[in-house]
Amino acid sequence: MAWLDTACTAFEGSRCISSGTLKDVALATKPVVDRWASSISPPPVLIFDDATSEVIELDWRGTLADFVTRLDAQDHAMRSATPEPRAEAEAVEVPRGPGRPKLGVSAREVTLLPRHWEWLASQPGGASVALRKLVEVARLSSEVKDRVRNAAAAGYKFMSTMAGHEAHFEDASRALFAGDQAGFEAQIAGWPADVQVHLKKIFKDAFAA
Repeated sequence: MAWLDTACTAFEGSRCISSGTLKDVALATKPVVDRWASSISPPPVLIFDDATSEVIELDWRGTLADFVTRLDAQDHAMRSATPEPRAEAEAVEVPRGPGRPKLGVSAREVTLLPRHWEWLASQPGGASVALRKLVEVARLSSEVKDRVRNAAAAGYKFMSTMAGHEAHFEDASRALFAGDQAGFEAQIAGWPADVQVHLKKIFKDAFAA
């Protein structure tokens, strides 16, 4: 994915300016930055990566045309610096019996204890089928845990940046890590509306899981 296609959200203080791809959000944010350019105490204008809540730093200087040129140049530089993903090794085709579909499986060595092989051999379809089922279950289980952990980390990072000074921040943090959605939403109810909306978007997967 191109750097400028990164999903992100921009804030002017606690007000959401725009959400979408980085290019669209940056273009919507540039006039806001320019409007505050001569102010002694402007509100913070920040763009957050939606997936990680990392702040995306941009060079806002110059005209809109200058800004767009720099954006495109940075995107091109990041594309050039990122190696192309290597093609996956071609799967080893195992001999197929009559009517057996081509699964695209790879034959690789697996080391198990004798009792494990005995149990696998007793399963319907034999060891290979049983192993594939076990791996798929583990993969799906890990996927959910990873999504929850990543959402919690991203949400807490955003909270710390945007709402660390808000009332009930510590209570909201405890509710977050306890998986208490109702308690969390009750603690942030007095926070700025746009901050609440963004936090609920980040935590959607985590609390659902």
